[in-house]
Amino acid sequence: MRFHKDILRIDCQAEADRICAFIQQQVAAMKRGGAVIGLSGGVDSALCAELCLRALGKGRVLGLVLPERESNPITTEYVTMHTQKIGLNTVTIDITSALEWFGTYEKRDQVIRAIFPEYNNQCKSKIVLPPDLLSRDAFNFFTLRIEDSDGNVKSTRLNSRSLRCIVAATNTKQRTRMMHLYYYAEMNNYLVCGTTNRTELVQGFFVKYGDGGVDVDPIAHLYKMQVYQLAGHLGVIDEIMERAPSPDTFSFEVTDEEMYFRIPYSTLDLLLYAWENGISVAEVCEAMGLTEEQVKRAFRDFASKYSATRYLRALPLKLEL
Repeated sequence: MRFHKDILRIDCQAEADRICAFIQQQVAAMKRGGAVIGLSGGVDSALCAELCLRALGKGRVLGLVLPERESNPITTEYVTMHTQKIGLNTVTIDITSALEWFGTYEKRDQVIRAIFPEYNNQCKSKIVLPPDLLSRDAFNFFTLRIEDSDGNVKSTRLNSRSLRCIVAATNTKQRTRMMHLYYYAEMNNYLVCGTTNRTELVQGFFVKYGDGGVDVDPIAHLYKMQVYQLAGHLGVIDEIMERAPSPDTFSFEVTDEEMYFRIPYSTLDLLLYAWENGISVAEVCEAMGLTEEQVKRAFRDFASKYSATRYLRALPLKLEL
């Protein structure tokens, strides 16, 4: 099939039916009574909630809302709006105290204060990659960005040790959520439904044994723009559909594009599909109106991230008898 801009267009009803059948099959195969799903206020979890309800029925799906003190308040508001619309039962648990007990915030803030001594509880922080990958070459070096209570912003490039410490601390948020999901799953004899899409899976934008710690991943074959197609077809609320995708794990708001992908999803997904399927650079350039250097730059970035995050997708290694 020739590569073109509509190559990721899907038959939404047929795809919804296929995914619902898959969910039903997996629940039966694992001898579980239903599914529990973490709700983030984003389009991926909203879509998965819709699909689980259609596959299993309202009495067999439970949604968990797991905010913490740095979560965007709009998250819980949007989750409430959507779950009330679709009739999904939910449990809300604030995980701030668990994170404080572990030292999530303090471990991260110690690293930040070593760089910016003025950083305090009134400041916000995030990490970002260089923007606009298609416009210029730039290595994937992360920058720490802080904002004080007066709106003043400071930035500095992170060394590898500081980056690892910040990421390790931040990832405990997703891993704490995973513990709650499995508690409710085991208590109810449910499986845990994941919400990772293909764009995130291939490029390693998830936390191992965090949001990647699940029993079934019903949308892991769909690129992000396909998620939007299906979510729109199934009636996910406009507020979620129009919200900028974000990991919602930093106090200083950051989008997926800022933090990791460096390309808007509408362009990213087409390029990623082309890279995965061995489409020639020339064919991609013709279809997308990009230069050869832009396409090659994106392909290099995809290959680098795929290689660097290979361990995230790997099962535990073991010796054979």
